Amino acid sequence: MTTPPTFSAGSSPTTRNKDSSQFVGFQIADQEYAFPIEQIREIVVLDQVTRTPQVPDYCEGVSNLRGAIIPIINVRKLFGLDPRTTDGETRTIVVQVGDKTMGCTVDTVSQVIRIPHDNIQPAPETVTAGGADYISGFARLAGRLLILLNINELLNPDQLDRLRQMPTIPTEEATS
Repeated sequence: MTTPPTFSAGSSPTTRNKDSSQFVGFQIADQEYAFPIEQIREIVVLDQVTRTPQVPDYCEGVSNLRGAIIPIINVRKLFGLDPRTTDGETRTIVVQVGDKTMGCTVDTVSQVIRIPHDNIQPAPETVTAGGADYISGFARLAGRLLILLNINELLNPDQLDRLRQMPTIPTEEATS
């Protein structure tokens, strides 16, 4: 497993500026998402993931991250999208959820983004009522719309089960 010098979280960057928060942006199937930076330990390129039997399909398996065995969740599969071949852009975002460390595989990581609080809007009730408790809000940034994800809810075992049971929504990629 190699770790590129892409990013390593240190002190909580959100405490430096009360008018904005920092996120790590990433893409899955041409949609932009972001995780709060304070829950991210690092971003890595995994050399090896060990498949484990009798786990949901979104769980790629486990990986040895500097002596710690962590589960690897494929966010694309978790969202019900078709799998994509791993390439040079594929990254695993290592996150901290309570006392657990997990890896989240995404298509590509774009950048660390500071988003002013004025640009963040809560998720509409119609979105969260459908079981999308893992969406904490939406951010407008330079003509783009980012979906801000709540890692604690997204990777909560109960939420993972609900996500798997939700009907999948076809994307442009699947319909073209």
